[in-house]
Parts: sequence; C-alpha cells; structure tokens
Amino acid sequence: MYKPSAEEIKKLRELTGAGMLDCKNALIEFEGDIEKAIEDLRKKGIAKASKRMDRETSQGVIAAYVHMGNQIGALVELNCETDFVAKNEEFVNLAKEIAVQIAAMNPLSISEEDLDPAIIEKEKEILREQLKQEGKPENIINKIIQGKLEKFYEEVCLLKQPFYKQQDTKVEDYIKEFISKFGENIRVARFTRYQIGS
Repeated sequence: MYKPSAEEIKKLRELTGAGMLDCKNALIEFEGDIEKAIEDLRKKGIAKASKRMDRETSQGVIAAYVHMGNQIGALVELNCETDFVAKNEEFVNLAKEIAVQIAAMNPLSISEEDLDPAIIEKEKEILREQLKQEGKPENIINKIIQGKLEKFYEEVCLLKQPFYKQQDTKVEDYIKEFISKFGENIRVARFTRYQIGS
C-alpha cells in the first residue's frame, strides 16, 4: 500500500484546506497522484459545503474594487457566520475577488431567484421569436428555451458565472470551497456595480 510522506500530506493540506487525515487518505487512494487527490477532496468539500448553506450569516465584510482608469467599480457585502472568519485574510481576499468578478462580468443579480421576473420574461420572448423565425416546432420551443435560459443565467447571475480566474469553476462552487475550508456558511448578501456614463 502507498504511504504518503509528511511533506506530501502538508502540501495537499495547503492546496485544499482539507484535514490531515482526509489528505492522507486521498493520497493513499490515488497512490500519490496529487491532481486526482485535489479533485477528490474538492468534490467532497463541495458536498459538505452544501449542507452548511442554510446556516445563518450575520458577520462579514464589505469589499470594494475600482478598475484601472477609475471608470468601473464594485462594492460587495460578503457574509459569514463568525467574526473570527470575517477577520480572516483569506475571507477578505475572497470578498475582494468577488468584487473584481462583479466589475469585470457585470452580473444583473446574485442568483436566478433574485433576477427581476420582467428580465426573464423579456428574454423568453426574444428566444421564442428567434426560434419561431428558425422554424422550430411549437412543441419543442419550450424545452429549447429552458436550455437557453440556463445559459442566460450563466451570463447574468453572479453565482452561475464562470469565475474570472478559473473559467471551468462557477462562482458558487468557488465560494463552496471556502465554505468547506472554514466550516461556515458564506453568502453574497448584495452588491453594486458602478460604471461611468451608465
């Protein structure tokens, strides 16, 4: 059986924030393949994080980002459960990264639940008209619209957007990694984006 060294365990712990025993077991399971171990721990961490997502968040920070040239800026309130986590440098950096995401990607809402229903209806109308023009039969138009709406949410809802630093990771999954790391719920409470002239 593969026996990971203390250095390997320490390295994996630093990369994932997972517990020592979890890191050791992942390295044993994947025979020292650190990439596979990271992927496995991330999946498990995200699964654990989902269970914490209904816990109350009354602490947190407000982070700001102003883009070079001072034409675009964003403010975000990121909440957590305890003052201890709110003061943690990694948590503060996470809030700053989300502010950068907002400035760069211009989301309209935090999630699809927060999106103005009028915007969703307008998008459905546009899609329906496009599909009719393409000659799609009425009975499959609704199914196609549903699929296209999911794509629309990925563009306009902050949590569904690809994270600007890791395009294959959604913002909500990136946040879940920190929920897993800190063992606390983390929630984007609200945000504002400013752009000169708009």
